[in-house]
Amino acid sequence: MKKLLFIALAAAGAVLANRKLKAGQQEQALWAEATDSVTKQS
Repeated sequence: MKKLLFIALAAAGAVLANRKLKAGQQEQALWAEATDSVTKQS
């Protein structure tokens, strides 16, 4: 029973870490777009 609980906690931690990582990447991409000094031509 303890092993199952440990596996569930590890999986939940992995999901939370993945969400935080993706949020950080999205924010970094947003800042890169906002501060890009090269103007894009359409």
